[in-house]
Amino acid sequence: MYFVVDTHAVDNSDNLPISAIVQIGDVMTDSQGALTPADTPVVPDGCCSATVVDVSTVQRVREGSASPTLVTEAAAIFSAMADPTRLRIIEALATSELCVCDLAELSGVSQSGVSHQLRLLRDRQLVTFRRDGNRAVYRLADEHVRSMLAQGLAHAAERGESR
Repeated sequence: MYFVVDTHAVDNSDNLPISAIVQIGDVMTDSQGALTPADTPVVPDGCCSATVVDVSTVQRVREGSASPTLVTEAAAIFSAMADPTRLRIIEALATSELCVCDLAELSGVSQSGVSHQLRLLRDRQLVTFRRDGNRAVYRLADEHVRSMLAQGLAHAAERGESR
């Protein structure tokens, strides 16, 4: 079942937009072509010129959607990866386990700054660490993190090629 709240069609004879409101098959339209181009609403690029809701499809998508809690947790993960310094740290850890000193050297950020970034990454369960004597050695939490990094970098490289 479709609900059309507002639509703009084109009268092929005059090329004039015609406004219509349609709900469950009940059509009301200006069939006289009384609208002038100045009266025609402007539809921004990327927007629908009609509001049409396919109720059964929306319901099916809703039923298959992640819970609000899971979406919030995923957003926190992507937010953590949205910082270039943290992404560089994750990229380095995708290659090898590294201590804070190594990560500071690689990133050009102080040990204190790296520790701060690592704390956030640990809170989001993107990295873990173990003690090795006086050193804290970090690694990626699991293969999902490596996969997200690889996908993100591949997508960015692909987008860069299309520019």
